[in-house]
Amino acid sequence: MLSSLVNTYNILITITFSFIFSTSCNDNIEAELFGLCYNINKTVKLNLSGSGLSGEIPSEIGKLKNLHSLDLSNNRLSGEIPPEIGNLVKLDFLYLQDNQLIGKIPDEIGQLIDLDRLFLSSNKLSGNIPLSIKNLINLSYLYLFKNNLSGEIPTDIGRLVNLYKLDLSSNKLSGKIPSELGNLSNLNSLRLFNNELTGEIPLSIFSLLELEFLFLQDNHLSGVVPTEFKNMPRLIDFKYN
Repeated sequence: MLSSLVNTYNILITITFSFIFSTSCNDNIEAELFGLCYNINKTVKLNLSGSGLSGEIPSEIGKLKNLHSLDLSNNRLSGEIPPEIGNLVKLDFLYLQDNQLIGKIPDEIGQLIDLDRLFLSSNKLSGNIPLSIKNLINLSYLYLFKNNLSGEIPTDIGRLVNLYKLDLSSNKLSGKIPSELGNLSNLNSLRLFNNELTGEIPLSIFSLLELEFLFLQDNHLSGVVPTEFKNMPRLIDFKYN
């Protein structure tokens, strides 16, 4: 009886150790993220939204070079966005919103030139909007709202002519609204409210004929609202003060 129990115990130990060994990642073909292994070449979509993740985003994320979509939103992720995220040059969608991320938006974000959607909203990101964002010429959605971003709005955002939604609201952005935003001819929604912006509204904004939503309230803007806003054919809602 004792011998049988010992044999059973040894078998269980062997099975347990074999399981642990089998779940360790192969460095050459797999990346370990949040305790799981992902094939470096075959993983093209990673959706862990609302999975209760905590801790930092592992730098190993940069190994998944064939990712087209990365969704880590609605978790409790902390720490900084790893610069290795810039290695994911095939990304179309990057969703990191609704976490507790801190620090600056890494300059390497500008390497993701195929990005269509960049959602970094509702975090604790600080510092300036990186100038490298001008490289994201295929971007249609740029959501950076509800962070602690400061400094001026980069004028080169006006080069992102495919933008459909631009939301920089609820930050600490200062300076004037760049007149270059008037180049965003496909823009449907512009939300800059609840910042520290100054100066007058540039007339170029009122040449955005596709614009439906324009929210500029809760800033330190001066001057009167130009009557040109009445000539915007699609404008549904405009808030200034």
